[in-house]
Amino acid sequence: MKEMKNTWKNKIAWFIWAVAVILVYKLVDNFNNVQQWFETFFRVLRPFLSGILIAYILILPCKAIEQTFKTSKTKFLSKHSRGLGVFTTYLIALLIIIIIINFIFPVLKDSIVEFFSNIQGYYETAIRKLDELPEDSFLKSDVAMSIVTQIQNTDIQQLLSLNNEKIMEYVQNLFNVFLAIFDIFVSIIVSAYILLQRTEIINFFKKMVKKYCNQKVYDYLDKYFGKANELFFKFIGGQIIDAFIIGILSTVAMSIIGVKYAPLLGFLIGLFNIIPYIGAIVAVGIAVLVTFITGGLAQTLVMAIVVIILQQIDANIINPKIIGNQLKISPLLVIFSVTIGGAYFGVAGMFLAVPVAAIIKLAVED
Repeated sequence: MKEMKNTWKNKIAWFIWAVAVILVYKLVDNFNNVQQWFETFFRVLRPFLSGILIAYILILPCKAIEQTFKTSKTKFLSKHSRGLGVFTTYLIALLIIIIIINFIFPVLKDSIVEFFSNIQGYYETAIRKLDELPEDSFLKSDVAMSIVTQIQNTDIQQLLSLNNEKIMEYVQNLFNVFLAIFDIFVSIIVSAYILLQRTEIINFFKKMVKKYCNQKVYDYLDKYFGKANELFFKFIGGQIIDAFIIGILSTVAMSIIGVKYAPLLGFLIGLFNIIPYIGAIVAVGIAVLVTFITGGLAQTLVMAIVVIILQQIDANIINPKIIGNQLKISPLLVIFSVTIGGAYFGVAGMFLAVPVAAIIKLAVED
């Protein structure tokens, strides 16, 4: 009887292996269809994944506000601390968004509108200044000149003109905007439910892991989840605060110097500063190019020196104070992880690559 049971176990095991091999073969043979299926699947799940991300970002302030209500002497406030904490968190977030839209976006909008209104003139100025450079200049190398020739052959007015294809493209974009608004609405609802029921959700996953894993595996998972949570919170929150500070400092410094579009360029520097190392280099490069076209070489040099000094102060003083030395990874690993993350997952991959690399490094060291 025992021998027959072992025989059946072997047969089942071989059957499972055969099915697995067939599945792998079919996946490889129909890779494009499988990739398209996954893209559709994740597109459907996008509002739910966004809701999880929103809840993850808001969970720390929500906990702090909830604790304030919980310790209140008023019975109603302490009894409904969870719901009141979630409601207050979203109310504060909404107020911050309204303040940003009313005080920051109008300035950015004016700068963007003015920049694109004058883009043809800036384009002609850039070509004229390029022609005035010495023949042995780097910007007159074969590679640079081929890029300039391609730009010169582009009819900017035609790109901005309307035709049937453009109209259909705008209609499609408008439809995409409505879909995006719907996704945002669903994401907010999902995030609110996650924050309200986070204790039940965490307990469910803990019970599931305990059920299917032994104590040693559970302890490892608990350790790495806690460490990853700490690193992600510290890194993401720190990078956003740091970007806000460096954006304001850059805007003020460029406004004092008299750089045109200082608010727009300062906003770009702060936004790109979220991406470690590479983001700051790209943002400063854009700022230098725009300042060179609009303000000349002297102003560009002064602006570049000031912004680079601010970036060094940020890298050596502000950023370490905010984020601390929790990540403890080399700049080479940061650049490598940001490059890989950007290649496979876009801007979000570049932003999240560093804490992910830190977790992988911790696991390898252990």
